Amino acid sequence: MGFPQSGVGSKFGVLVVEDNPDDEALTLRALRHCGLPLTVTIARNGAEAVEVLSGDLTALGLRDVPRLALIDLKLPKLSGLEVLAFVRSFPDTATMPVVCLTSSDESVDTAQAYALGANSFVRKPIDYDAYLEVVSKAAEYWLRVNYWPA
Repeated sequence: MGFPQSGVGSKFGVLVVEDNPDDEALTLRALRHCGLPLTVTIARNGAEAVEVLSGDLTALGLRDVPRLALIDLKLPKLSGLEVLAFVRSFPDTATMPVVCLTSSDESVDTAQAYALGANSFVRKPIDYDAYLEVVSKAAEYWLRVNYWPA
């Protein structure tokens, strides 16, 4: 599956992998704030994320593999790092941009995420406005600024 060249006339698929309902709500608000046409799929644990990415994407309303994944690291069932390893090993998602969006401030998590192929590692700000800005800017960069081949 290829990534669409632009969002004109179509929606960008975004996968949010987050087990905390409050962080999920903030992330969704931030994604709405960025002003891009998005189709957001939520996975509330690592196993759901793998199921989404290895399943029938059209059943979720997606034509293609999501253009961006925002993955928390501390998840039930499978960790965010395990999800990241799956993403990079599965041919259809190997080049999908992955942003680790986490509360972790452990340097080992940062190192492991980049070693497994994360495109970005972002710590969740505690401040509401800062959270909205960070997530919105990350989405805008990966979906509007960064160019991916078809």
